[in-house]
Amino acid sequence: MSDPTTTFCYDLKGHVIGITAPRADLWPSFDLMLGTLRTSEPVQPDFRVNIVETSQLPENPEGKLAFDGEVPLDGHCRMIDAGGVFHLVFPGQQTVSIHDDEGWAEIRVHPDSKIKWTPLMMVLDAAFDAGAQHMLHTAGLTLPGSEALVLVHAPSGTGKSTTSLALASQGFGLCSDDVMILRTTPDGVTAWGMPRKVKIHRNTAAMLPFVSPCLGETWGAEDEQAVSLDRLAEVLHVEDVRARPIAALLHLARSADGRTRLAPMARTDAMVTLATDNVRTGLTGLLPLQKRRMAMIATLVRSVPTFTLEVGASPVEAAALIRVAVNP
Repeated sequence: MSDPTTTFCYDLKGHVIGITAPRADLWPSFDLMLGTLRTSEPVQPDFRVNIVETSQLPENPEGKLAFDGEVPLDGHCRMIDAGGVFHLVFPGQQTVSIHDDEGWAEIRVHPDSKIKWTPLMMVLDAAFDAGAQHMLHTAGLTLPGSEALVLVHAPSGTGKSTTSLALASQGFGLCSDDVMILRTTPDGVTAWGMPRKVKIHRNTAAMLPFVSPCLGETWGAEDEQAVSLDRLAEVLHVEDVRARPIAALLHLARSADGRTRLAPMARTDAMVTLATDNVRTGLTGLLPLQKRRMAMIATLVRSVPTFTLEVGASPVEAAALIRVAVNP
C-alpha cells in the first residue's frame, strides 16, 4: 500500500471501531478478540484507535493519579484521570490516552514492546462504552429451544468454561465462555458473546471427553489449548453473534460435597459479586465509564431472576436444573 498506515474496522453490533497502525502485526490481540467482526472494507468508524510505534512516550501527563501499582500479567503501571482524557502509562514500554468525549484513543508503543493486555481491554472498554455497550466477565448461553440467555458469572478459575461446555453439550447454545457484551434497551438488557477462542484446560478435557476431537497434542504453559468456536461447533451447539434477551443471571460456585444445586440468590448479593469482578475503582473513585457499567449491572440485576449455581462432579447435571428453574 502507498499509505504508510493500515486501518482495519470491526463492527461491534452497529458501532464500528477502527484500528490504524503502521504495521498490522501491532494489533494481533485486537484480531484475536474481534477477528470475526472485521468489516470487509474500511468504513467510517464511530470510535478510532491510533497505534503509534515510537520511543517518545508521554509518561507524565497532567491529571489526578488514579492508580499506581502492579496489574496482573502486565506489570507496573500508572493511571491518570485528566477529566475528559484518561491516561495509562507503562514506563519505558507504552502509553494510552483515551478521549471519551471525542471518541478516540491513542496507543504509543516502544519499538521493542508489544501492546499489553490491560491497554487492549481498556481501549475496548472505551469503544464499547461509546456505543452504550459494556463488556462483562461472564459466560452466556441460550436456553434450549429459546433465544433467551442465561449469564453464568464467576471469578477466573471457578469453572465457567467447563460449565459452559457442559451446558452446550445438553442443548444450550454457547455464545461465549468468558466475555459478553451488554446493552440496556427500553425492553430490558440484551447481550451478545465475544466471538473469541475458548481456552480448554487439560482437566476440562478429562471431565468432558466429548471435546477431545477438537484438541491437538500440544498443551500450553498453563495446560490449556485455545479452540475456535467453529471447531467446537462440530461437537456441541454454538450460537451466532447476535444480541439476545437475558432470562437469568447465575453466580457459579464450586460444590463442597460434589453435588450440583441451583438456588435463588438475593439480588443484593448478585449485584456485589458481579460488580466486584467487573467494576474497577481507583484513588479517584469510580471513573465515568465504571459508573455507567455499574448502572447497567444494577439494571440487569433488577430485571432478571438471580441464582447461585453450585456445580459438583458432573457439571452436565446443571442443565436440567436450569431448564426447570428458568422459564423465559
